[in-house]
Amino acid sequence: MTNPQANNPLHGVTLEAIVNTLVAHYGWEELGKRINIRCFQSDPSVKSSLKFLRKTPWAREKVESLYITMQKSVWLKK
Repeated sequence: MTNPQANNPLHGVTLEAIVNTLVAHYGWEELGKRINIRCFQSDPSVKSSLKFLRKTPWAREKVESLYITMQKSVWLKK
């Protein structure tokens, strides 16, 4: 039986890890420009962002999509 998560790039990655990685890579200002949500633009913090993203599926999808795109970009540069 094959692992259904084998091709899922988010498997085993927490939302907190995703946000921390994006902030480390882009910074809050650039992240707020790339994803137009207030929790990244006005007094941003990991805690407030996680609270919002866990309650807002469309925003979480955008964050996860940017994370996957960033990971692919980093991987291609290697």
